[in-house]
Amino acid sequence: MNEIAMEAQYTIVIADDHPLFRNALFQSVHMAISGANLLEADSLDSLTALLEKEPDIDLLLLDLKMPGANGMSGLIHLRVQYPELPIVVISASEEASVVRQVKANGAIGFIPKSSDMRELINSLNHVLEGETCFPAGIDFSDDSDEESLMDKISSLTPQQYKVLNMLNDGLLNKQIAYELDVSEATIKAHMTAIFRKLGVKNRTQAVILLQQMDQDA
Repeated sequence: MNEIAMEAQYTIVIADDHPLFRNALFQSVHMAISGANLLEADSLDSLTALLEKEPDIDLLLLDLKMPGANGMSGLIHLRVQYPELPIVVISASEEASVVRQVKANGAIGFIPKSSDMRELINSLNHVLEGETCFPAGIDFSDDSDEESLMDKISSLTPQQYKVLNMLNDGLLNKQIAYELDVSEATIKAHMTAIFRKLGVKNRTQAVILLQQMDQDA
């Protein structure tokens, strides 16, 4: 495999909570990209902390199912917090519906966990050269509704997205205010902005919209 290894310096984050798979992916990426600086995270919290300390990340390889992430929620959170970060999802859920949703949620690629070394290397080549990379044979022609939902979610500020997730958790305004250390008036202002951006009238509709984007993958 050395003859097709890339010879560039990249900083790549591998985010997966399974140590064995993370180690296997670590070794595979090292074989694929000569001199890569590889960083690891095993939860959404540890990944967020890592991204705050390391602003110059060239690529994030993200598993959809980690502690702190439920289905698409981790990907959505990262797209809101780090809109410029290139993300490739690596998942054992290879259904076409999952791949379409990953693309609609802003990932630049999807690599099945069943991929062999050569497929992985080819996919990494594509994304590090600025291209997208999704499995062949997926019909993306009917993704307008999902992309419209993603555009609405992406319009939220990071703080508004936090409030929306707390609404989804069933927290009351005063509980959200306490958790975020702000006034209830501030939370009400956030909610007004959230409802306007999402095109909904109340918290129930906002939560339903988020859950549409956060289906288990």
